[in-house]
Amino acid sequence: MFDLRETSSARNFGFRFGDKGTLTSRTIMLEELSLVLSHLPAESTRADYAHAITEENVTDKRTVSTRKLTNQRLGELYVLDPKSPLFRTLRRLWDNEERGRPLLALLCSLARDPLLRATAKPIHAMPIGTELARQQMTDAIRDAVGDRLNDEILDKVVRNASSSWTQSGHLQGRGRKTRRKVDPTPATTTYALLLGYLLGLRGILLFKSPWCRILDAGAEELIALAGDAKRIGLLDLKHAGDVVEVGFPTLLTEDERRQSHGAD
Repeated sequence: MFDLRETSSARNFGFRFGDKGTLTSRTIMLEELSLVLSHLPAESTRADYAHAITEENVTDKRTVSTRKLTNQRLGELYVLDPKSPLFRTLRRLWDNEERGRPLLALLCSLARDPLLRATAKPIHAMPIGTELARQQMTDAIRDAVGDRLNDEILDKVVRNASSSWTQSGHLQGRGRKTRRKVDPTPATTTYALLLGYLLGLRGILLFKSPWCRILDAGAEELIALAGDAKRIGLLDLKHAGDVVEVGFPTLLTEDERRQSHGAD
């Protein structure tokens, strides 16, 4: 489902590639992220986030080592640095809309964690209401990483991935997890479109990207949500017939927009 081409501009924007990921030890950590973002203002620096997590213990961890590890893992998943457009725009949209926060966290984690990306295909392929087949998720991860992970670690990645997709709302249940439909919002639609835009997609292809498929909605519904996002100043949208143009003058800098057009 995700077949991202690794480029220098994608890495500069914050996308991560390879066969390693945070899911070997953690989920997408939605609760911890929520605590951190509720504690700090939008203009906070990476050092501010690190201090809040390790020194102020805003995530309520018992030991110093766990706090330091939490800071590291949250940085791996979300950057926590406003210099990165992935995090800066996440933070702007997070503060704009509460209902879409689980999906915003998932989308950013997908951009940052190759192991999580590997599990998107079996989740997307599940009909609504069907039960998760763990073997399909196991096979998808194995296809992505080969024999790099032993069976014990692979099983842990599957558990963390299942929990992550539950946190985002795509799965429900505890022991037996079933697929449910998520409901996109103007903010989550904006972020999904922006991720595709940063990777060089334009026009209607933005609405058919893997990021938008995560939202469980078709192109027409997402275009309507993009129209709502335009009305609240999150993006620019021009739509006439089959022609769609999307821009992000308030979310991306001029340099970032220029880099996103590059095809290195």
